[in-house]
Amino acid sequence: MSAPATRELAELTGPQAAATLTANSIVVLPVGSIEHHGDYLPLATDLIMADEMSRRVVEGAAADGLDVWRLPPLAYTKSDEHAWAPGTFWIEGEELLATFRSIGRSLAATPARTIVLYNGHGGNVAPMGIALRDLRRRFGLRTFAMNVAVPAGDGDPDGAGGPDEHGLGIHGGWGETSLLMHLRPELVHEEHFTRAIPPGLVEREQIGFAGAPVQFGWLSDDFGFGGVLGDPTGADAAAGSRIASDLVSSGVAALREISTFDPAGGVA
Repeated sequence: MSAPATRELAELTGPQAAATLTANSIVVLPVGSIEHHGDYLPLATDLIMADEMSRRVVEGAAADGLDVWRLPPLAYTKSDEHAWAPGTFWIEGEELLATFRSIGRSLAATPARTIVLYNGHGGNVAPMGIALRDLRRRFGLRTFAMNVAVPAGDGDPDGAGGPDEHGLGIHGGWGETSLLMHLRPELVHEEHFTRAIPPGLVEREQIGFAGAPVQFGWLSDDFGFGGVLGDPTGADAAAGSRIASDLVSSGVAALREISTFDPAGGVA
């Protein structure tokens, strides 16, 4: 049986998968969402980012000599913060966790022992964290999670850093919009770009989003900006291309480290 040319696991036949996957194989599962992104980005923004960037990362890692494969992406995930907005399609956190369990169970039936969740949506982070330990305990898999970590605007537009988003550019902000302008420019509506930075959050030192000392429960329409958070003004495809290149470099480096990681402290 000839070696497959693809790195898309679902494009293999069953016998090819059984013969090709080994205990050293890394399987990457892109995790996106279908959710409201204002009036300038598509509902599939997070899915597009997770799907396309995981493909580039896997191809880069394979070219670097790693035994890495990619599954088709999950589209319907935990997006209930946008449930108020027509066009958002979401499932409960428990359903997403159950889906991860089922995929882990299926992977455990192959020779592969490592799964990487490559995530494009912040609302998936909590269920993914539970899934990492659950799949480790239930099936003995090596489990990891990565995110499409787009930067927030840092107030240095001359240095291609975009407008100052005060760390709040988490949904439809400069980085995400720039990346979409690079990946799928025909889906971005620049005429609707509007700054959406809640002043009440800028003034807070303790309360904020991921990384802040104090987290809080929120819905995307709590802030009065049509369900987006960030400042897309100044976003452009050139910045998106640089962001994509950085994501590939960091993603390949992450997969290289994953390939030799042993939680007991040794080398796998």
